[in-house]
Amino acid sequence: MNFAATVRPILAALLLAAAPLAATHAGPAPAATAVTDNAAAHPSFTVRVVGKGQPMLLIPGLTCPGAVWDATVAHYQKQYQCHVVSLAGFGGQPAAANTTAFLQGVRDQLLGYIKTQKLNKPVVVGHSLGGFMGLWLSTTQPEAVGPLVIVDSLPFMAAVQNPGLTAAAAKPMAEGMRQQMSQGHLPMAAQRQMVSSLVTDSARVTQLARWGQASDPATVAQAMYDMMTTDLRADLSRVQQPALVLGAWAAYQQFGSTKESTRAIFAQQYAKLPQVRIEMSEAGRHFLMYDDTQWFFTQADAFLKQQAVARK
Repeated sequence: MNFAATVRPILAALLLAAAPLAATHAGPAPAATAVTDNAAAHPSFTVRVVGKGQPMLLIPGLTCPGAVWDATVAHYQKQYQCHVVSLAGFGGQPAAANTTAFLQGVRDQLLGYIKTQKLNKPVVVGHSLGGFMGLWLSTTQPEAVGPLVIVDSLPFMAAVQNPGLTAAAAKPMAEGMRQQMSQGHLPMAAQRQMVSSLVTDSARVTQLARWGQASDPATVAQAMYDMMTTDLRADLSRVQQPALVLGAWAAYQQFGSTKESTRAIFAQQYAKLPQVRIEMSEAGRHFLMYDDTQWFFTQADAFLKQQAVARK
């Protein structure tokens, strides 16, 4: 089965982009803050806490460790207590003993972590799979989380080509993908080629590919299956918090996509989200925090400042 031929390239980016990730030349990782945590309560992920202030939960994309957010953490650590998530089996993290319904387990354990750590409506920043997870947290327990910053992600990724697709109808394709991806890693050259359309810097392409090689195939395959068969669109009406959605389109020009056509996909998928603002990067690829850093921070800073004012 050829995933890229089956699903529109934008979907390949949204899901597979995170498969090989990058964090070179981001500088040294921000120093961690001592926080009491029972790691055994959340075997599906680990958390590194950096900074002080209002809590912020940062969730990476497929195959990415929390290090994908290092520059973002450095930017926010003086204002926010950053809880940086690394999912089991991604980017060199040990795989969980059981990957059945993997993302649902991540969701439930993250909600438990928020409660146990007494995080008061944390800001949730998520890229790709992480953006999807932020939405899932919000639709499951709307009162548990605060403002959402969603980076190039959708509430039902399988429906990029066909808005009428249902989760049930997506299962055969998703199962084929799961079986194929569970068989093992792509060769490094193939992984580099895949990521090269998702980020512009060659050093980041290399690091992303290394993270992909270091990820557990069975975990990545299950996470992909879970995303492809979970449709959050109808549940978005339950979300109580404002959301900033940052989208990418430039990498898909070669396939006929335009800024307007890509924005239309985002607008359709997020139609039921009550308080949403969708912004499209002019030139950034899937990893907007890398490719369009200034724009990413300008958008996120303005949004978070507006929410901070609203809280007072």
